[in-house]
Amino acid sequence: MSKRRVVVTGGSGKAGRAIVRELLERGYEVRNVDLVPPADPLCPVLKADLCRLGDAFETLRGFDAVVHMAAIPRSGIVTEEATFRTNVETTFNVFTAAAALGMERVVWASSDLTFGPPFEREKPAYAPLDESHPLYPETSYALSKVMAEEMARQHSRWSGKPIVGLRFSNIMEPQDYETFPSFWKDPCLRKYNLWGYVDVRDAARSCVLALERPIRGAEVFVIAAADTVMDRPSLDLMKEIYPSVPIRGKPGKFETLLSIGKARSVLGYEPRWSWRNHLLPQG
Repeated sequence: MSKRRVVVTGGSGKAGRAIVRELLERGYEVRNVDLVPPADPLCPVLKADLCRLGDAFETLRGFDAVVHMAAIPRSGIVTEEATFRTNVETTFNVFTAAAALGMERVVWASSDLTFGPPFEREKPAYAPLDESHPLYPETSYALSKVMAEEMARQHSRWSGKPIVGLRFSNIMEPQDYETFPSFWKDPCLRKYNLWGYVDVRDAARSCVLALERPIRGAEVFVIAAADTVMDRPSLDLMKEIYPSVPIRGKPGKFETLLSIGKARSVLGYEPRWSWRNHLLPQG
């Protein structure tokens, strides 16, 4: 699609701010829709409650596409019921309004938590995890994302428009990398999502790719960094923590255990940022 007018819901949040910035740098006209004003307004901001269908219609009207990031970002902030209800309601309303208004595309934030982290009840069926892996949501947040993926398939069938879900790993800003050495002595500290993460700048760029690449129907893509948060080889981590989990293919020494192969081949996604560029000596 051409570079036109895009709404970013939740544009005041960590990922939302980076997405707004990336879109503006690429020449898009952007509106931030959020209940919270941004610390540094980069574009027009509209305060709206997307739990109300009328607000979703009003905020999306006149725009070509939407990047839907607004959500309760994890369990534990509010009750499990409120997390599930809010995330499902807002996503249903955005999908419904986008379809009714004839928007060209919806890009939205799913999560790697749909796979089943912290993998205490169900172990991974295999690794690296890819889009074909079974979904074992363990929290109301993860369940809300699984429900949203099914809603995306329904709304895309009805509207004929692409709806692209991005299963983001743990989104990190550069200052977050200072915490990574605290994980290295005990691999159990970050085993819950197979030591995955993604730099916020790569997350933002993946949204632009999802807006621009030719896609039909409802698709989901794992979006992660090319490596793990650990300073130990990926296969060593799996052998120690998940020795019975089958390994597919031959992951590289520090390669991510959240497969980004589909995002690479379909979206042209290639991670540019790693904690190693910040913490390890270069040269």
